Amino acid sequence: MYNMAAPKCVLVSFALILICEISSSERNTRDFLKREHTLVKPYQATSTNNPTWDFIGSTILTSNYIRLTSDHQSRQGAIWNSVPCRVRNWELHVQFNVHGSGKNLFGDGFAIWYTKHRLQLGPVFGSMDYFVGLAIFLDTYSNHNGPHNHQHPYVSAMINNGSLHYDHDRDGTHTALEGCEAQFRNKPHDTFIAIRYHGTTLKVSLDIDGKNSWKECFTAHGVYLPQGYFFGASAATGDLADNHDIISMKLYEIDSPGDTAQEYYGLPKAENVEPPREHVDDHRNTVSGWKIFFVIILVLLGIGVCGVVGYVIFMKSQENSRKRLY
Repeated sequence: MYNMAAPKCVLVSFALILICEISSSERNTRDFLKREHTLVKPYQATSTNNPTWDFIGSTILTSNYIRLTSDHQSRQGAIWNSVPCRVRNWELHVQFNVHGSGKNLFGDGFAIWYTKHRLQLGPVFGSMDYFVGLAIFLDTYSNHNGPHNHQHPYVSAMINNGSLHYDHDRDGTHTALEGCEAQFRNKPHDTFIAIRYHGTTLKVSLDIDGKNSWKECFTAHGVYLPQGYFFGASAATGDLADNHDIISMKLYEIDSPGDTAQEYYGLPKAENVEPPREHVDDHRNTVSGWKIFFVIILVLLGIGVCGVVGYVIFMKSQENSRKRLY
């Protein structure tokens, strides 16, 4: 006789095994979350209650977000992890929200950092220039500067050994590693960026379309970053402004079985980054120069015409005076 209980037992056993495997997988995923480098709700306003993160500048904490800058001019704010990262291969997920009242003019943007120094406000999206480490810039400045062919908002990376200047007047195009256009501002849904560093490969992906999936922004090979640097985020406003909010920052250690690569101890570097280029006057400056030239020419012509007319009138008056004398 056919035993109906046997198939049921097999199905139940298979289901139990599957559930155990899924649970184990979830536990392993959570185990790789590095809590000392992670910032999630609920936020704490004091360093005593939140010992691994420091806040500086215009940063304010609410129950739902950390606002680096509000939608007001001339603000700088930042958050910095106080624990140096000793993880060799990692992936940082940042949930953010950039929004404001500006329709056509807004700025300036924010940056995510993995750098040697921290807690220093400055001109580069609210943090220091000539930094040592990695910066990911999310530039929203709508009236963009410099001779380049991309639109804003724009996401780009920069590797610095402390000797390079970030040229805000040219949107950093002279020192950029890679980048992509990304319309992440004023979205009605959650927006995320993932920064993955594995071996010597840096990959940046975005989830800004509300589809709950990553879309690659760029991948750069030959990137060398030492361990022991700090994660942070900063933002700045100038004449233009926006709200720059951080909702969460989560760092995951990437499991790499068989990884035998040696730890890198030198200064940060990238093999494939273009060398700094000479400043080139952009098209707008050239047009402005020609406009000024033509204005000067028109003014001179006007003065000449006025002089000729005045001379003719003067000669006519002299001629009339001579006629009256006769």
